[in-house]
Amino acid sequence: MKSLLIAVKDAKTHLKDRKAILMMILMPILLTVILGSALKGMMGGGRMPETILGVYTPEGNAMTASIVQTLGDDALVITVEQAKSEKQLMEWIEDREVHIGLLLPDGWGIDAKERAVILPVSGQETGAAIIRQLIETYAQMSHAITNSTISIMTEAAVLSSKDRTAIQSELAASLEKVVNEQRNYVNEPPEEESVSSMQYYAAAMAAMFLLFNAMAGGKSFHQERRSETLSRLLMTPTTVHSVLAGKFIGTILFAWIQFLIFMVATRFLLNVDWGSSIMQILFITFFYIFSVAGLAMVVAAFTSNEKMADVVGTMGVQVLALLGGSMLPLSLFPEIMRKMAMATPNSWALTSFTSIMTGTPWSTLWLPAMVLFGIGVTSIFISSLRLRRRIA
Repeated sequence: MKSLLIAVKDAKTHLKDRKAILMMILMPILLTVILGSALKGMMGGGRMPETILGVYTPEGNAMTASIVQTLGDDALVITVEQAKSEKQLMEWIEDREVHIGLLLPDGWGIDAKERAVILPVSGQETGAAIIRQLIETYAQMSHAITNSTISIMTEAAVLSSKDRTAIQSELAASLEKVVNEQRNYVNEPPEEESVSSMQYYAAAMAAMFLLFNAMAGGKSFHQERRSETLSRLLMTPTTVHSVLAGKFIGTILFAWIQFLIFMVATRFLLNVDWGSSIMQILFITFFYIFSVAGLAMVVAAFTSNEKMADVVGTMGVQVLALLGGSMLPLSLFPEIMRKMAMATPNSWALTSFTSIMTGTPWSTLWLPAMVLFGIGVTSIFISSLRLRRRIA
């Protein structure tokens, strides 16, 4: 009972601290918005940037009409805008209303001397190179079909009228079948369900800022020693074990309040989907907060004052956040750093959160839960031995 009273008192102290509220609750929400929006293109939820292509052709023919229609296919993420004159196209390019300009001269595709002109605006050279390759590939294919047809019909000219008609019909049917047949020449890998950038950074910021409770818990212990609240408390029938248990539970209590506020805020303000199983999220969060509370005891045990606890805690959080994937996705790290990340508690929490968001069975959560529980138990055991001697 005394431990619970100490825990409630510590939680109230944290909640009355405006700086703590700003740091532990509002800051992770703000960073989730900034990082989730800024890095949307790197992760799920993004898409290829759309290219606006301005096209001008004087009169046009079957070839120019066909290539323009091909470039405007939805699968290419290209928006084709047809200019009424070459002057209008140049104005579009100058005003950056289009990303790339394409001039198709009269007779292009029929007269080999006529060449298309591609005019990219600054910074769109890569897109221009892709469009150039598409046009050249299309033209080569068209010429190959045309030349093959001419050769076949020339050879067929010496045949009888009946035979020529049969060949023409068969050739036309074959060409139509090739053009209209939808075939896949590349096997696509099975699509893996992934989280969006906003989902990832919601999980990453939750894991990172819950770690700050390790620093806050260590500082709280030193504050009570400095103010002699701890010594006065020990003059009562309260035991050392009750004091340590109260500090431990207090860290857990505030961390739960912090996480629940953060999860509700991101769900309803940022539309972050935390997955279909809230019980899985709470299950992993319980073990993660348990490990963080254990680390708070370690910070208290191996620092001598508030300032030292602040410095050690801040540096520790930053290192763990960097290694654990809270700053950048773990998929961007080299193999050796991904292995090092497995030693950080926030990495286990983060990967568990993202797995739950994409729908994972309970069986995959037992390993991270046991690892986090082990970190917490080890931290409690090591710190309690040292703290009992320091308090006594």
